Amino acid sequence: MISDILDLDATAQAAAITKGDVSATELARAAIARIEAGEPALNAVTQRFFDQALDAVSADLPTGPFRGVPFLVKDFYCHMAGTPTTGSAKLLEQNVIDHDSALMARYREAGFVTLGKTNVPEMVTMGTTEPVWRGPTRNPWNTRHTPGGSSGGAAAAVAAGYVAVAHANDGAGSIRIPASCCGLFGLKPSRARVTLGPDVGEAIGGITAEHVVSRSVRDSAAVLDATAGALPGDPYIAPEPPESFLAAIARPRKGLRIGLTLDAPDGTRAAPECQAAALRAAALLRDLGHEVEEVTLPFDGPAFRAALSTFWPMTVTRGVSAIAATRGAAPEVLLRELEPFNQHLFALGISRRAVDYIKDLVFFQGMARAMGRFYQGYDIWLSPVLPFAPPRLGYFDATVLGGETAWNRVLDSFMFTAPANVTGLPSASVPMTLSDEGLPIGIQLTAKLNDEATILNLAAQLETANPWAMPGKNT
Repeated sequence: MISDILDLDATAQAAAITKGDVSATELARAAIARIEAGEPALNAVTQRFFDQALDAVSADLPTGPFRGVPFLVKDFYCHMAGTPTTGSAKLLEQNVIDHDSALMARYREAGFVTLGKTNVPEMVTMGTTEPVWRGPTRNPWNTRHTPGGSSGGAAAAVAAGYVAVAHANDGAGSIRIPASCCGLFGLKPSRARVTLGPDVGEAIGGITAEHVVSRSVRDSAAVLDATAGALPGDPYIAPEPPESFLAAIARPRKGLRIGLTLDAPDGTRAAPECQAAALRAAALLRDLGHEVEEVTLPFDGPAFRAALSTFWPMTVTRGVSAIAATRGAAPEVLLRELEPFNQHLFALGISRRAVDYIKDLVFFQGMARAMGRFYQGYDIWLSPVLPFAPPRLGYFDATVLGGETAWNRVLDSFMFTAPANVTGLPSASVPMTLSDEGLPIGIQLTAKLNDEATILNLAAQLETANPWAMPGKNT
């Protein structure tokens, strides 16, 4: 049945199309039907391009590795010509882009058929997806809970079976957090592995990375093979890997040295069920022939939290200031169009001086040096992804909590994930277990700079040793 093929990973879907078991049109129609059945209960897909997608599959698609496979794009950064990029901010409702980003062009060349765009929190500033304008996205495992963020719409869509893989990006955990919350694999590549061009150089401090959330490790590897690479003028360039990322998972490695932490670097305590997931992963990895020991990370965790707390708000200040400049208005004029949380971040960011920004960057560069030394003795840092299981919708609501309390909760949620962003390291969330309430809990694997291959190899071993399920298919 076509629905069975839609339940496969993207690699298997592409193979089924190639063999003639299903046509690209049939698969696109099945994915569209599943989206229409699942929405608006989940509210994961906020822009729909169904007619354009069906037109595309009726024409000659590129003969890439994912020819004819349904796909969704996150409503942030990855521009798709002729469609709005809004970041779920109403002030960007009419922000129609007239060109594809380089990444979007590579998705097209790979053969993906884009059905729509997925929901994000306003201005992609937190690890949940509850924008006031677009409305909240719900976790397919339990619709009272968050799917995470900021790629929450993408993760909910993949977990619900709309598509097998969806575009995502990560500035402080925005691939890994929703992957953990929704039981998916989510790799944040190394800094500059995938270009942000031609519109963006480094975003802010080089913290943002582009990739996907996926059902399988092999899909993530194959998509990275299809999309990695720089553009002329990029501020950083990641070196070419010695072999394809897909080839890197073919031969399971043994004897890796793994350093385990159960609490976040700043001292934030992880919930017992999150610690248990990391300990389960450690036991599995030892059974697979690896060495695991508890470690202390070699940087000042409380100082990291303090630096991130002043640095991250500038993402909003920068974004609003850029929008205001295009409209010939003062940034403060646009503030009333923002949600309370982003008003709070803007107020924090606008008070920062250029010298403060440089000071934070220098601190983060010191962290990168320290982690470089750490990886002389270890191949992987193993940890929880989040310090808590997926919370209920409203847990981060600044309207109820006030800006400062909401911001502290968001910072708590970033403490395991954001170190990889500010240092540029590759890092991934791997599904591991379920919470007491039956919600997914992932574990995080972080490697040295430009060593996605080791993460993918180890994650593929865990995928075999500890197969993960989708909602409604958990046996």
